[in-house]
Amino acid sequence: MWSWAMFDWANSAFFVIIQTFVFAAYFQRSIAADAISGTEQWGNMVSAAGLLIAFTAPVLGAIADRFGRRKPWIAAFSLMSIVASFLLWFAEPSTEFLTYALVVTFVATVGAEYAFIFYNAMLPDLVPPSHLGRWSGWSWAMGFAGGIVCLLGALYLFIENGGAWLGLDTETLEHIRATFIFTALWYLVFSIPMFLRTPDIPKNNIPVGQAITEGILQLKNSIKEARNYANIYRFLLARMIYNDAVILIYAFGGIYAAGTFGMDESQIIIFGIGLNVTAALGAVGFSWMDDRSGSKKTILFSLIGLIIPVTAILFVEDIFWFWIWGLMLGVFFGPVQAASRTLMGRLAPEDKRTEMFGLFAFSGKATAFIGPKLLGWVTVLFASQRIGMSVVLVLLALGFLLMLRVQEPEKIQDPA
Repeated sequence: MWSWAMFDWANSAFFVIIQTFVFAAYFQRSIAADAISGTEQWGNMVSAAGLLIAFTAPVLGAIADRFGRRKPWIAAFSLMSIVASFLLWFAEPSTEFLTYALVVTFVATVGAEYAFIFYNAMLPDLVPPSHLGRWSGWSWAMGFAGGIVCLLGALYLFIENGGAWLGLDTETLEHIRATFIFTALWYLVFSIPMFLRTPDIPKNNIPVGQAITEGILQLKNSIKEARNYANIYRFLLARMIYNDAVILIYAFGGIYAAGTFGMDESQIIIFGIGLNVTAALGAVGFSWMDDRSGSKKTILFSLIGLIIPVTAILFVEDIFWFWIWGLMLGVFFGPVQAASRTLMGRLAPEDKRTEMFGLFAFSGKATAFIGPKLLGWVTVLFASQRIGMSVVLVLLALGFLLMLRVQEPEKIQDPA
């Protein structure tokens, strides 16, 4: 199980360095023409990736259920993200590299998100229902811890000293770009324990063509039988909304800090480290609440915990209070994601787990293109990142209201 959780540690490097804190800010400052257009272009890229993932993930999940094993899928999509992250080294600080940077980041994002679908689907086969909450929380905490160490490495090995020990050229920002190679190597190396030491379900001896055909038919039947899975779909609808807010925080956190509060790369990384510390503590602390009180209560409590600091961040002017409320935001960032994964694991039929986690990914991405697009549009319309980020608050509140209609599985075994 610890080897399985190590994949969270590995995969987190992409999300903290590329998607949130370093490359996102580098793109806005050094590649995009200006902060406003950069925010819109980044939003369009995130939207496009989310749209592709949304409509292909359920199909991939259903096909994977017919194949059986999940590790080969994780390996293929992880390698896709790793190679693309490495290639971001060549995105030089110039508007000439704008299209290149967006396309390569798109590929890296799709690979990382696909890999996570099959990784998530492994969890219910590895632990009993009574321990799903704690292991989901612990692995999220491992991811945040990995993010902390990765950010520290990026900050002190490359950014703070200008990569002097490697003779990097700071004029072309090679010390910033080197962190993208660092991310690729981190992802590659720390993925290995999961592949070597975590068991996979047996392979079904089904030809590729048959598996694809049966997988698509299985998905069609699940959609036709939606009435039998009404509670699952209510949950997926609620998650579809509140997860859009989480995606926006991930995708635009670094951009907001840089554009509204003028934070440079070093300050953003230090803030990212602090955010990951509070997020890891929250993921661990609430993992027992998930097992004892239920995933639904944990999600609702976490959504309230997100709404309050997001509201404050939209109004504060002093960077000190941005830090305070931002770190508080992190406390509830892990639990809402970990408990969502746990609830899906408890609700999903055993023979359709990967398919259901594909639908879980669909719920996290189907409308994900709307959030970034809307945020970018509102930002441009009002020429204000603050007003643009208010979209996050609206989505969190709506997700909370929809989550109230979801029914928790009646019996949760008391953890040993």
